[in-house]
Amino acid sequence: MSLDLIAKTAKMKTWAVVGAHDDPSRFGHRIFRHLLNLGYTVYPIHPRLKEIDGHQVFKAIGDLPVVPEVVDMVVNPETGIKVMAQIKAFGVKYVWMQPGTRSEEIREFAKREGIQLIEDCVLVQLH
Repeated sequence: MSLDLIAKTAKMKTWAVVGAHDDPSRFGHRIFRHLLNLGYTVYPIHPRLKEIDGHQVFKAIGDLPVVPEVVDMVVNPETGIKVMAQIKAFGVKYVWMQPGTRSEEIREFAKREGIQLIEDCVLVQLH
């Protein structure tokens, strides 16, 4: 893992969290709240939720009002690879892959499409 890439994305202030959740015990909620608490603009993405703590939830990357600088993935690899196509189409260049989200298929897709992957936990690396 490149510490330079972690530091670079830490400076980017517009993020989306795919798999954000309204249940405080879920990592999707903890990561969303953590990024907000650090002062980032964060767009939660979840196909079935309408809001999280008063923040509008979007169904997909393409529904966002802006292109996020970074996407944090908190979904299983089967969902993750589908989201990678949306990430590419929307022009996002940096993706954090939380534990449990990663797969060789996602790595290969990212490499082929020029998307930088950070395979680490936002909760551990950003403070």
